[in-house]
Amino acid sequence: MSEQPQRVFQIQRIFLKDLSFESPAAPGIFLEKWNPSANLQLNNNARRIEGTDEYEVQIGVTLTAEQEGKTVYLVEVKQAGIFTITGVEGEELEHLLGAYCPNILFPYLREVVSSTISHGSFPAFQLQPINFEGLFQQAKAKRAEDLKQKAH
Repeated sequence: MSEQPQRVFQIQRIFLKDLSFESPAAPGIFLEKWNPSANLQLNNNARRIEGTDEYEVQIGVTLTAEQEGKTVYLVEVKQAGIFTITGVEGEELEHLLGAYCPNILFPYLREVVSSTISHGSFPAFQLQPINFEGLFQQAKAKRAEDLKQKAH
């Protein structure tokens, strides 16, 4: 009887990979009535660190606030983590990297975005919870549909 490899999942490190903040309409924007619209773009990716059982998982957000056609501020953040994962393969590994790890990283990303905007002297902005599980399942369904389309 062959033994199953030991299953390991460990957080090795959580770190800020990239941070950018711009407020091109300052200081004039501080004298105007505050009524911006926000545009949020989110992405995530994962890669195995060559020759190891470690994976780098990264989630990124670009948040742009605009008011009357002017960019009030632009925040770009990439939050990352290094995770040791052994004894897990295939769909389960994809799920860990595409949903579970981003859920671990999100509170850190949320804090950096909120803190950065506050340090820019703008009203607080709280990123709403993100359902990484749902996004993972949607992406998986889309990949399956794309494969089906290519087969026809």
